[in-house]
Amino acid sequence: MDANKVAEQTERPPLDRNLQAPAFLAKSLSDENRLRILLCVRNRKKSVSGIVEELHLSQPLVSHHLKELRRALLVEVERNGPFVFYKLADGRVIEILRKLHELAQDLVTHRTGF
Repeated sequence: MDANKVAEQTERPPLDRNLQAPAFLAKSLSDENRLRILLCVRNRKKSVSGIVEELHLSQPLVSHHLKELRRALLVEVERNGPFVFYKLADGRVIEILRKLHELAQDLVTHRTGF
């Protein structure tokens, strides 16, 4: 077996083991408003009011989704005096969203029925 394949197998657990964490992340990404919030904070930190204004969502709704995104470790909180800002915790999330979007488009394009 190739040395790179051996190294890769020893570094990563098999995909079919411990699916609890990926399932939790998938559930956290299963809401369109959460995805919109992640995209909103991908380039720079923003306050709740900034997110509310940009996405035209209610403040309680944004706060609820930010709580869930924090719990999933997808956003980070930065405090500056009385102000609280949110930013994307890991840029790989955006690439995963791009891949999901491509997959969804492909599946819809090739769907012949239900």
